[in-house]
Amino acid sequence: MQISLQQVVPVFFEAGKADASQLWNQNISFNKGENIHIVAPSGSGKTSFIHFLYGLRKDYSGNILYDNNDIKNFDAEKFSTWRQQYISIIFQDLRLFTEQTVLQNLEIKRLLSPYHKESRIATMAKRLGIESKLGKLCNTCSYGEQQRIAIIRALQQPFDFLLLDEPFSHLDENNRQLAMQLMEEEAAERNAAIILTDLKKIEYFKAEKILYL
Repeated sequence: MQISLQQVVPVFFEAGKADASQLWNQNISFNKGENIHIVAPSGSGKTSFIHFLYGLRKDYSGNILYDNNDIKNFDAEKFSTWRQQYISIIFQDLRLFTEQTVLQNLEIKRLLSPYHKESRIATMAKRLGIESKLGKLCNTCSYGEQQRIAIIRALQQPFDFLLLDEPFSHLDENNRQLAMQLMEEEAAERNAAIILTDLKKIEYFKAEKILYL
């Protein structure tokens, strides 16, 4: 799968805001197997960009293509199919089911589009230090623990692209590196791409492309 941007600019940008961007108003493509790092300060449109790629918002000019398919023409059913098979995401606001247990949150995702066996959930949870939380309600977990839950959840499905919207904001440096290593391993297993947005360059993310928004 390939994702292509054709002169995409948020419609809410004031004139000239995108002029210095290496991504907005450019013709650029992202391919399976690549790691792409988008670096920008707050207010530059990082979350909007991720939401555009995932099809949650359409308030942009230009075109976004999955392979040769313009996603502005997708209906809900077609988006659902592409997301289920090709695109996973970690939202900045996580979007967990807080009244469900950690394990239920992970199992819901795994069962909707199976890629791993159930046993991999415990293995991943142990690697990220939240194995003891699997039976707890999500709303009893700290925000940093919830970020790790969201990371593991995103890895339960098949994907060609893993979209990450500032996924480490409440993690210490050690847990950031552990989470990044797990995601890179999972992406490599699928020959998938990672598109990571953050406020600053993350040195341990092995990116082939670094773009400043």
